[in-house]
Amino acid sequence: MSDSYSRHSRQNFETVAIHAGNTADPLTGAVVPPIYQVSTYKQDGVGGLRGGYEYSRSANPTRTALEENLAALEGGSRGLAFASGLAAEDCLLRTLLGPGDHVVIPNDAYGGTFRLFDKVVSRWGVDWSVADTSDPESVRAALTDRTKAIWVETPSNPLLGITDIAVLAQIAREAGVRLVVDNTFASPYLQQPLALGADVVVHSMTKYMGGHSDVVGGALVVGDAALGEELAYHQNAMGAVAGPFDAWLVLRGIKTLAVRMDRHSENATRVTEMLSRHARVTHVLYPGLPEHPGHEIAAKQMKAFGGMVSFRVAGGEEAAVEVCNRARLFTLGESLGGVESLIEHPGRMTHASVAGSALEVPADLVRLSVGIESADDLLADLQQALGS
Repeated sequence: MSDSYSRHSRQNFETVAIHAGNTADPLTGAVVPPIYQVSTYKQDGVGGLRGGYEYSRSANPTRTALEENLAALEGGSRGLAFASGLAAEDCLLRTLLGPGDHVVIPNDAYGGTFRLFDKVVSRWGVDWSVADTSDPESVRAALTDRTKAIWVETPSNPLLGITDIAVLAQIAREAGVRLVVDNTFASPYLQQPLALGADVVVHSMTKYMGGHSDVVGGALVVGDAALGEELAYHQNAMGAVAGPFDAWLVLRGIKTLAVRMDRHSENATRVTEMLSRHARVTHVLYPGLPEHPGHEIAAKQMKAFGGMVSFRVAGGEEAAVEVCNRARLFTLGESLGGVESLIEHPGRMTHASVAGSALEVPADLVRLSVGIESADDLLADLQQALGS
């Protein structure tokens, strides 16, 4: 485990989120880590580095503070901060895989992740196949003697599917492969995959970790220190690191992660209750609903059910697009996880890249990122957008 995690291991999440990696500045006593907007560092003689810093691609004190915080929050040995979630995924895949290797990917995943596998990774001679990761036997059947990793999103994007992390971790161990869990929708406050047996946790820090729609970033957290060293080597070699101001913004966002996720989850529950009763809504996808097929597993491995909600609209694709266009308080836009509520049509927006594939999403699907505004105001906006 990281030193930061060891120091904070007996503290509750809310305390760790505020204090891990956030050491008072030794020069001034500033309680917030400075933004070290610097590219290079004075050396005390050739090779005489102060604190290990020589060039900010390799390491930067503001990024170090964030990486220590990430490791502590996920209970890992190493956290690494990247310029975007896809940059983190790219580094991970190029570290774990080589020509001829195979990966099992989920049948419900972020469109950008699918594009990375389908259009980029495949050009390196890496093969992939799709499995329903909510069904352990589907994952077993997809494994080959060339498989090096199982990739999971839970909850998934945009259909809010749930995967039993502990069960898949056991399958991965038996097969001698790595289990990678994209924890973006849940955040480490609601779910900690490493504690359930996963090998690598992936985050788009753009989403709930930053939480204010003002920063783009990605993260990897691992339990195995040796794998952490490999990833750090590749991160430095490829260079897609988080800048110091971006790292500072994410650190600021994480301090309120717990209280924000509580409110996101509370508001999403109110939204799903209304949508479930609405005549124009044919199906609501949210793991907090008792009828959701993954509800029991989600209740077991998550603290609450998060702020993401998807639903299907009577009338097909055009009706779903109309709902998106009629929303006023819910902003029509891509991304998720900010304090403001967002609405989108995945088939034409975030998941356009999966059209025609096994990951294609229903045309009548609407995805909500439920923010932390007044729930009453959010309900009123959805009701008028649905035409009631």
